[in-house]
Amino acid sequence: MPGPTELLILLAIVALVFGTKKLRSMGGDLGSAIKSFKSAVKDDDKQSGEAEEDNTNKK
Repeated sequence: MPGPTELLILLAIVALVFGTKKLRSMGGDLGSAIKSFKSAVKDDDKQSGEAEEDNTNKK
Protein backbone atom coordinates (compact mmCIF):
# COMPACT_ATOMS: atom_id res chain seq x y z
CA MET A 1 0.00 0.00 0.00
CA PRO A 2 1.57 3.29 -1.07
CA GLY A 3 2.07 5.87 1.64
CA PRO A 4 1.14 9.56 1.54
CA THR A 5 4.51 10.60 0.13
CA GLU A 6 4.24 8.20 -2.80
CA LEU A 7 0.68 9.37 -3.50
CA LEU A 8 1.78 13.02 -3.55
CA ILE A 9 4.61 12.22 -5.94
CA LEU A 10 2.24 10.27 -8.18
CA LEU A 11 -0.28 13.14 -8.14
CA ALA A 12 2.45 15.62 -9.06
CA ILE A 13 3.56 13.47 -11.99
CA VAL A 14 -0.03 13.08 -13.25
CA ALA A 15 -0.55 16.86 -12.98
CA LEU A 16 2.62 17.46 -15.00
CA VAL A 17 1.65 14.96 -17.67
CA PHE A 18 -1.99 15.97 -18.16
CA GLY A 19 -2.00 19.56 -16.92
CA THR A 20 -4.32 21.02 -14.31
CA LYS A 21 -6.94 22.27 -16.78
CA LYS A 22 -7.36 18.83 -18.30
CA LEU A 23 -7.57 17.20 -14.85
CA ARG A 24 -10.19 19.73 -13.74
CA SER A 25 -12.19 19.06 -16.88
CA MET A 26 -11.96 15.30 -16.40
CA GLY A 27 -13.08 15.67 -12.77
CA GLY A 28 -16.13 17.68 -13.79
CA ASP A 29 -17.04 15.17 -16.48
CA LEU A 30 -16.68 12.31 -14.02
CA GLY A 31 -18.84 14.10 -11.46
CA SER A 32 -21.64 14.74 -13.93
CA ALA A 33 -21.49 11.14 -15.14
CA ILE A 34 -21.84 9.86 -11.57
CA LYS A 35 -24.78 12.20 -10.92
CA SER A 36 -26.63 11.05 -14.04
CA PHE A 37 -25.92 7.40 -13.21
CA LYS A 38 -27.34 7.81 -9.70
CA SER A 39 -30.35 9.61 -11.12
CA ALA A 40 -30.98 6.82 -13.62
CA VAL A 41 -30.71 4.17 -10.92
CA LYS A 42 -33.15 6.10 -8.70
CA ASP A 43 -35.62 6.49 -11.56
CA ASP A 44 -35.35 2.80 -12.41
CA ASP A 45 -35.94 1.80 -8.77
CA LYS A 46 -38.93 4.14 -8.61
CA GLN A 47 -40.43 2.71 -11.81
CA SER A 48 -39.91 -0.89 -10.71
CA GLY A 49 -41.52 -0.08 -7.35
CA GLU A 50 -44.54 1.41 -9.10
CA ALA A 51 -44.80 -1.64 -11.35
CA GLU A 52 -44.77 -3.94 -8.31
CA GLU A 53 -47.53 -1.87 -6.67
CA ASP A 54 -49.62 -2.07 -9.86
CA ASN A 55 -49.20 -5.85 -9.98
CA THR A 56 -50.20 -6.17 -6.30
CA ASN A 57 -53.28 -4.01 -6.76
CA LYS A 58 -54.44 -6.06 -9.77
CA LYS A 59 -54.53 -9.34 -7.81
